[in-house]
Amino acid sequence: PPPFTGVWMGDSKLCAIGVHCGNHITSHGLALNCCTDLTWFDHIVPCGLEGKGVTSLSHELGQHITVNHVLEPFLDSFQEVFDCTLDFSEDPG
Repeated sequence: PPPFTGVWMGDSKLCAIGVHCGNHITSHGLALNCCTDLTWFDHIVPCGLEGKGVTSLSHELGQHITVNHVLEPFLDSFQEVFDCTLDFSEDPG
């Protein structure tokens, strides 16, 4: 929910998105929770957001979802949204 970044399911973050700039280098990335052990988040304040939770695809869908399940459709969607072609030097799977 605005103004928070990422992908949310209600008050729980499903995917973190970030950008870091420093020393003339910009890095960016995302973390999509597929089958993450969510109990680890009980020990921290995820993303520094008090009162917000964390969830995963497996939790939300009620079945075990691995990175291999989502990798190809995610990359296909990325190429479509950003109108680009991804080129891999190795098989991403």
